[in-house]
Amino acid sequence: DARDAFRRSAAQPLHRQCGHDRLGGMRATGAGRVPARSAGHRRKAALAAGPGCRTGARRGREGMSATGSSPSVGVIGAGAWGTALAQMLASDGRDVLLWAREEALVEEINSARTNSVYLPSAQFAPTIRATSDLAEMAYLDVALVVTPAQHMGSVLEAMPSHPNDLVLCSKGIEAGSGQLMNHVAQDAAPGSAIAVLSGPTFAHEVAAGLPTAVTLACAGGEAQWDRISPVIARPAFRPYYSDDVIGAEIGGSVKNVLAIACGVVNGLGLGQNARAALIARGYAEMLRFGETLGARAETLAGLCGLGDLVLTCSSTSSRNFSLGVALGEGGKASELMADRRTVAEGAHTAPVLVELAARHGIAMPIVTAVYGLLKGDDPRAVVSDLLARPLRAEQGHPG
Repeated sequence: DARDAFRRSAAQPLHRQCGHDRLGGMRATGAGRVPARSAGHRRKAALAAGPGCRTGARRGREGMSATGSSPSVGVIGAGAWGTALAQMLASDGRDVLLWAREEALVEEINSARTNSVYLPSAQFAPTIRATSDLAEMAYLDVALVVTPAQHMGSVLEAMPSHPNDLVLCSKGIEAGSGQLMNHVAQDAAPGSAIAVLSGPTFAHEVAAGLPTAVTLACAGGEAQWDRISPVIARPAFRPYYSDDVIGAEIGGSVKNVLAIACGVVNGLGLGQNARAALIARGYAEMLRFGETLGARAETLAGLCGLGDLVLTCSSTSSRNFSLGVALGEGGKASELMADRRTVAEGAHTAPVLVELAARHGIAMPIVTAVYGLLKGDDPRAVVSDLLARPLRAEQGHPG
């Protein structure tokens, strides 16, 4: 059947997302970085590691597990996406360690093999083990970091040491500093090699083993890709290589905000024409912002940019889209956010994007409109303002 055909094709060699017959130009890791956080911005959670803790990555096993077999792997964060990734990693019988903050959730995962709060449809594989002890995660070879974006830095800083490779799966920009997640991770775990996993993914589909393709952007280049892609790839989960970490992050961050806008269009009943136009014009904003900060256009045209944007702007399975629908139907942002157990990252990213766009002189009218909606602006008035903007050329204009 179709799924078997996909599994057969997935067994073929993994490639780069763009131009797989050549290596794209390597970007400096610090490209597009905003000024580093001051010492006062360092989080108190780092103190939780206690005195005498080691810093930097745990080295010396050359990517192999303690038994000398395959690299050890785990997932930091047991929300819907973290749960789905743990289930995917365990689909080949591999042992997977899953960190959750809540003791009750750890107990449920280990005893009932479920996560009734965040992903009730999933039945955990027997090789997944949950823990609430961050120190256990420190000695893995590869850790996928799937905490909410605004808490990722504090969680990493609370670890006594860090895995060789950190694969960041959280999509957002840190509100307090304006830093992308890879920069936050570099500050918190300076000895770890950083990669970013991003693309069009709904957690329940990944957990169910449905075909999925993602971008795996490696700051460590091909050497890191060769090390971690076999750990992550599965027959129904296919990563594509990139070295454009900034592009992978910006695609995932900006699309969350644009998904809120598309949800508002749906909630207001403005039709499919309006939604398609908003996706296209929102993508233009993503390109302007990304290229200014050092991302490559071809990255943003791939899975982690346009691909993720189309998926997230088209379904109520998206938390950001569903938040926008509720706003369009007259809900108040503060009440909607307070009632949510899961995080709509776009609501936290929108104000940071507006600030960074203004700092760099980038026109992002749709992102700015979403920020206004989250502050309480009337949705119909916001749409009217967007439609009243001056007419201009589609291409080659700053906004």
